[in-house]
Amino acid sequence: MKLARVGAAGQEKPALVEADGTLRDLSGHIGDITGRAFEAGLMDQLKTIDPTTLPRIEGSPRIGPCVGDVRSFWAIGLNYTDHAEETNAPIPKEPILFNKAPSCIIGPDDDVILPEGSVESDWEVELALLIGKRLYRAPEAEAAAAIAGYFICNDISEREYQLKREGLWTKGKGCPTFGPIGPWLVTPDEFGDAQDKGLWLDLNGKRMQAGHTSRMIFAVAHIVSYLSHFLILEAGDIITTGTPPGVGLGMKPNVFLKPGDVMELGIDGLGQQRQVVRAFPG
Repeated sequence: MKLARVGAAGQEKPALVEADGTLRDLSGHIGDITGRAFEAGLMDQLKTIDPTTLPRIEGSPRIGPCVGDVRSFWAIGLNYTDHAEETNAPIPKEPILFNKAPSCIIGPDDDVILPEGSVESDWEVELALLIGKRLYRAPEAEAAAAIAGYFICNDISEREYQLKREGLWTKGKGCPTFGPIGPWLVTPDEFGDAQDKGLWLDLNGKRMQAGHTSRMIFAVAHIVSYLSHFLILEAGDIITTGTPPGVGLGMKPNVFLKPGDVMELGIDGLGQQRQVVRAFPG
């Protein structure tokens, strides 16, 4: 099942996405697409609905973030062997964890606004997921069963803030608009094997990233289980799982985002995103 949220920012309504891309309005049946809704039995409710009875959403509405009411936004660093190699970083022995601010979340085709004075903002196509059940110290099978769905994340990163300022990576990861997610949330039964998906990103029509989730150092189920041994994961948390090679930081010379750039990115089975880069204040 593919789910989306459509409408103006802050006023999105839930939608079902049919195989041909038709959007069907779910707002007469459910309030929103959130982790807490999944925990409360959203899937059982959706299975009782005949999609053909739902109103069609006509035109070309804005596609918003595919998840609402995000509680925490967790992220994994250096999780592809070839990405660690391109940045001259050692292969991690355990998952590297950092935060992105939930306030950085935007829709998949919304503009990305560079922070004032930013000269080292970068792109990162990533497979992300929604936690749909409270977890603590969960084994991998339980962790996998708690994943409500998968979606694309562009983990945009300001490298100067991240690497050249003292402190945590987080300060380069959570700037406003630095977390495009969507266009869809795809349930695990439809998405299939999370470790067998291709992912890519183009900058101004040129292929920059082309990777495969089989190159992850830590698989999705392991990541979720691992995090749950250090903190309580709640329904509504999202986790983005790392990027393949081809980021601007790994190029010689470095290439970073500038106003007017266009990023297009996708993952097998999860659709595509497109963002135009704008200068602050947008």
